[in-house]
Amino acid sequence: MTRSIVVTSVLNKTKRRDPWFLDDYTVNPYSGCSFNCLYCYIRGSKYGINMEEKLSVKSNAVELLERQLSARARKKEYGIIVLSSATDPYLQIEKTQRLTRRLLEVILRYRFPVHIITKSNLVSRDFDLLQEINQAAILPDDLRDKLAHKAFLTFSFSTTTDSIAHIFEPGATPPSQRLETLRLAVKSGLHSGVSLMPLLPFITDTGAHLDVMFSTFKAAGAAYIFPATLTLFGAAPADSKTLVLNAVAKHYPDLLEKYHRFFVTGSQMPLYYRQAFTRKMEELCRYYQLPDSLA
Repeated sequence: MTRSIVVTSVLNKTKRRDPWFLDDYTVNPYSGCSFNCLYCYIRGSKYGINMEEKLSVKSNAVELLERQLSARARKKEYGIIVLSSATDPYLQIEKTQRLTRRLLEVILRYRFPVHIITKSNLVSRDFDLLQEINQAAILPDDLRDKLAHKAFLTFSFSTTTDSIAHIFEPGATPPSQRLETLRLAVKSGLHSGVSLMPLLPFITDTGAHLDVMFSTFKAAGAAYIFPATLTLFGAAPADSKTLVLNAVAKHYPDLLEKYHRFFVTGSQMPLYYRQAFTRKMEELCRYYQLPDSLA
């Protein structure tokens, strides 16, 4: 059951700007997530326990954001706001709650640039607001000469194959629908690209799978791509490492020994894999002419 909660802050100032997402601020309209991605980095922390069952609406988020952005705008502390950092801004309940849309209206009013990161096709409902933000927003001083856009829309994928996605992100919008929404976003003039995070070792990081994905994103009109490999945390039943290993055991039993070997003592793939991964991604980005940055 969805709960309503009252929060003390909704606009969070980041300590440092992420080189991919360029986040100066983050806003999470909801707490918890119904997309239930097994590999989610939030799992493995106290916030990830039964996160799909703790879905909450921040009932005072609009009023708080109005107050917080008003204060920032008066001081000319403009910066890119990322929606969202800890959950998807377009969960199924957004269809009726419309909380993300109301927050975007506030962001437009105070002329802050925005970066939407989502696995949902519902974002197409708000293309009109994103187009207005792209016209009206004020970039932070140090990015004005580096960025040609003020609204960014990034679709998150771990695969373009619906059947694989159903295993590892069972509550999310299927990749085929995300791809169609990416195409629509590009046609609507929005600066849109792909967060290819995470690629699943030996499942979606194979040469054949990567070529299909990169060529598909290029054909869809993606302007950039952010590729990253898998990181898994925790050993409790609801932690990402446990959930992913269980899924691999069930659906890819021939890979289980490899996953155990790589993740049994740590959260990341081995250094040699990560170095090879970086080289491969650089090669693919060059070949398909897809930058791996917004700036």
